[in-house]
Amino acid sequence: AHMEDCLFCKIIRGEIPSRKIYEDEDTYAFYDIHPQAKVHALVVSKRHTTDLAHHSELSDRELAACLRACAKVAELLNVAESGYRVVSNRGENACQTVGHLHFHVIGGEKLAERMA
Repeated sequence: AHMEDCLFCKIIRGEIPSRKIYEDEDTYAFYDIHPQAKVHALVVSKRHTTDLAHHSELSDRELAACLRACAKVAELLNVAESGYRVVSNRGENACQTVGHLHFHVIGGEKLAERMA
């Protein structure tokens, strides 16, 4: 399920260090090294798939686990009440930088109305 040279697969395997926030059977969450806001976490699927366009490569449980983990991370980082944004970029126009399905959990401050 894991790709040998994928950055996020290496992070999940512990080959590259990360600041872990949360982990369960299907997901791994850690702090983004280039935060775009006061709170910026990444939630990644443990099973490697490129992006949401390839959602059929994940089971419904695995896909749902990603969103549940986003909500859990928001609670752990104390932004569940104040509000947060969940973003998943897919492809060139969305500026996807790592080809492994992941969700940004962003908050801790008032966010711009447009993400760009």
